[in-house]
Amino acid sequence: MPDFVFAYHGGTIPESPEEGEKAMAAWGKWFEDMGEAVVNGGNPVGKSMTVTAGGVADNGGANPISGYTIVRADTAEAACAMAKGCPMVADGSGSVEVAPIIEM
Repeated sequence: MPDFVFAYHGGTIPESPEEGEKAMAAWGKWFEDMGEAVVNGGNPVGKSMTVTAGGVADNGGANPISGYTIVRADTAEAACAMAKGCPMVADGSGSVEVAPIIEM
């Protein structure tokens, strides 16, 4: 069964401890619902830098990611169905890119 990376874009930073607890509960429930499909829960990430032949740009990139998760699913469609449950997708504050991890 293939693995897929979920690359998160967007989202919001909770403005209070209560909002933070609510957000963590939503993420915890989503991960619980996905169960053993979660291979690596991942983490939020900080501001990215773009490295090219011309140098390094410390600008967050064209579409910066805000975190990642690795899941296992039978198909890309099944992985996308899981991604639809992401709290950022559900509340409209962000999106999830789903990409297969290609074993080499």
